[in-house]
Order: sequence, then structure tokens, then C-alpha cells
Amino acid sequence: MGEKVVAGRFDLSDRQRYRDKLRRCLTGLERLLAEQRFDRPQNLMGLEIELNLVGADGMPRMLNGEVLERIASRDFQTELAMFNLEVNIAPHRLGGRVFDRLAEELRTSLAYADRKAGEVDAGIVMIGILPTLDRDDLVSSNLSDVDRYTLLNDQIVAARGEDFVLDIEGVERLTCTSKSIAPEAACTSVQLHLQVTPGRFADVWNAAQAVAGVQIAVGANSPFLFGRELWCESRPPLFQQSTDTRPPELQAQGVRPRTWFGERWISSAYDLFEENLRYFPALLPICDEEDPLEVLDQGGVPSLAELVLHNGTVYRWNRPVYGIADGVPHLRVENRVLPAGPTITDVIANAAFYYGLVRALAEEPRPVWTRLPFEAAAANFDAACRYGIDARMVWPRRGRHGGTVEIDAVTLVRDELLPLADAGLAGWGVEPADRELYLGVIEERCRRRANGASWQAATFHRALEAGLSRDAALAATTRRYGELMHLGEPVHTWPVGLPEPVPLG
Repeated sequence: MGEKVVAGRFDLSDRQRYRDKLRRCLTGLERLLAEQRFDRPQNLMGLEIELNLVGADGMPRMLNGEVLERIASRDFQTELAMFNLEVNIAPHRLGGRVFDRLAEELRTSLAYADRKAGEVDAGIVMIGILPTLDRDDLVSSNLSDVDRYTLLNDQIVAARGEDFVLDIEGVERLTCTSKSIAPEAACTSVQLHLQVTPGRFADVWNAAQAVAGVQIAVGANSPFLFGRELWCESRPPLFQQSTDTRPPELQAQGVRPRTWFGERWISSAYDLFEENLRYFPALLPICDEEDPLEVLDQGGVPSLAELVLHNGTVYRWNRPVYGIADGVPHLRVENRVLPAGPTITDVIANAAFYYGLVRALAEEPRPVWTRLPFEAAAANFDAACRYGIDARMVWPRRGRHGGTVEIDAVTLVRDELLPLADAGLAGWGVEPADRELYLGVIEERCRRRANGASWQAATFHRALEAGLSRDAALAATTRRYGELMHLGEPVHTWPVGLPEPVPLG
């Protein structure tokens, strides 16, 4: 969304001026691509994790300003609501023992942040949706005190022109309304960045889209919202509905939502940026002084500020990113599919699986996206969000006969995709010890049919059976989750249920 956005009113001429500027930015991007001005391959990856602040009782704490002040590190920053933080890990080169190094960096960073949060009686929890969140927690007064969030909320609310409707039917059904985008803050995720050359961008993005459903199936961690058990991964429907600028009439006309899986395979990064301009009106029509085409004419590198800002308000699950580092432009695929948590080991295992798999699939002689309809990839994503580790997927049939077959996600992952991910990581130069450790975590989840969502749901139901009320069961599940998260053993090893009380005497 850009580092600094200053809140203010827009007049009628702002949007037209911004649209014109966006077109000049798009032309600038087209010229950069044609002139091959982009960075050479560096095998760079990056990682961001959104976090929750929680009290000892398992309830959210609206304290991110105070906690960030104590952390005092540029690696940590605000997120949408006052109970959110985000940690950013500096880019790493894929290869060697990169995943072990990442895990150690994250352990150090999160332990420090947790200690600092403890100074104000809070703690850090990595989870897709905090089970103890209540509707009263997700209101505009609890948005972080940052201009860009206020402005974004105001513009999305104005574009919609009426209350947001949340209607998610899963194990149970949730229906409610909101006057702001605050419910979107419940969605805390992991973002995986991969820097790619323009020539490889489309193959990597297509591969990432093809495996988004598989990522969710093995990594789901968000079964609860507002006291209801919904989908195994409830973030995608919640995110779409809580940022939906379309009233029902526009939905009926087929207008695309701003939180979007997409509708086709692509042949260039340009396709995605161009779609964003064609389909989505500006939410934040803030114009930069730079003329991108003049900068290019003078041999410089344009920031494409309007294009970058607009791109940040279209919430694709695999998003294209334009950036500049050391004066050289580059492109990244930002994978936004995964929920946060449950543990650092689980987060790194999910990352290793993704980076290995997209490399292997992007290099196949008959790529998966030439054999799988895009609609099937979108349906796989939806099925995985609903059913998690028990989802069934449509996937290209092996062998010469072609066509597709329906298969259990766990069977697909264990028999076909884990070997591919291992080969992809070997292609990056990742050492066997890292590959075996972290891909082994994914294999064990599949073998035991266990992930964060299945553990949360099973533990919650055990708590209900033990006589706890729903609210007490959700709070107890959250507290137990936090304990096990900090112990750090991967989620497939977690014992289901609450610990037995220790007898006195």
C-alpha cells in the first residue's frame, strides 16, 4: 500500500488524473519490460508474517502501538488493527541451509517481540484467525492509528455505500454485518516473496496459482470466527467479504471482487498489472510528482508510484510486485495464500514446500497449467479452504492419456508433489538436511491428516465435551495453542485436547 499515505479528501478531478497517471505507469512498465531493464536472477526470497497480540486469558489485546514502541525495530510494523503486528524478514538467497537460518532468525525475532509484549501483559500468537475475536473487537475504533488504514477504510466504505455483509456457511453458519473493513484484520497470514526475471514471471505465477489449493490443504489454520466453526481456512471468504466494494447488484452483474483468485493463466507480468487497471477503480487516487515516461527518457528508473499503490489495493492470492533495489527494478511473485502459524517450524516447512514446488512446476516441459483448466485450480482453492487436509483436488492425470482426475489432497502431495518439491529445492541448491527436515513436516501432516485447523477443531470439541461453554472452550483452545506454539514442535505432533489438571497434594 505504500510506506506513507496521508489522509485527505479527493475531488472529482483526482480520479481522472490518477487514471491517466496509471496508464502512463503501465506504459512505463511495458517499456521497462521491452528494454530488458530488470534485475538478473538472484534467487532471492522474502518472508512476512502477520501476528496477533493476546492476553494471558487468550483474548485479543489492542496494544500494537505500545508493543511496537518497546520492540523499536524496523523489522516489526503495524497491521490493520490494534491487536495486529507484522514481522518482515530481510531477503535471503535460496540455497544451502537457508531454511534453518530463517527459522533461527524468526525464533530470535519472535521471542524478543514476545518478551516486549509481556511488558504490557500481552503475548504473540501466530494463527490464521484468533478464535477468541468478538464482533466488538473488529470495529473501526480498533483500527491502527495510521493514516493509510483510515483512508483505505473510508474509501472502501464509500465505494460500497452500505454495510458489509459477512455470510459464511461451513460446519456452522455465520451471518452478520459490519460498518467498516475491520473484520479483515482477523485474517493474519504469511506472505512468501520470490524475485523472478520477467521471462520466468508468468511460469512462476501460473505454478503458484496451480498449487494454491494444495498449500491451503496442508496449511489450513483458521477454522473459527466470532464463535462459529466455519471453513478449515476461513480467511479467504472473510477477506473477500470484508473488503467487497460491490453491492449485491454489482455482484449479480459479475463485477470482480477486489479479493480475487483470478480467472486465467497469464503469459506475462504485464497481464496482471493491466487487468488491475482495467477492472478495478482507484481506491486511493493519490498522484506522485514523477512522470514515469520522462524518467525513462532520461535513462532513469521510474518508481511507478501510482501503479504500485493501486496494485496494493487489489488483493490477489498471488500478487505481482514491482520494486526497486539499489537503483535496479525487479519483479516478485507475492504468495499470500497461507495463514500464519502454527509454529515457526510449520511456517518454514510451508515455505520450503512452496519454493521447491513452484520451481519444479515452472520448469516442467508440459507445465501443469497447460493440462489443468484455470477453473479447476480455482475450485481446488475453494475446496481446500472448506475441507483443509481432507479436501479432494482435480489434477492432471499422469501418463500419456491426459485429462484430469479427482484425488485426495494428501495422496497428491505425498505421491507426486513432495518429490517435485524436493527436486525444486535441490535445483535452488538447498542442502539435503533442510529438504528432509522441512518437507518431512509436510509429509507427516499428510500421513496423520493433521494440521492447525484440524487440531483447533478437535481440541475445541474435546473442551465442549468436558463441559466448557463455547466461549470458555474457544479461550482454552487459544491458550493451549499459544503454549504449544511457543514450545515450537510442529503441529502434527501436538496432543489433541486440553492438559489434564494436576492433582493437588
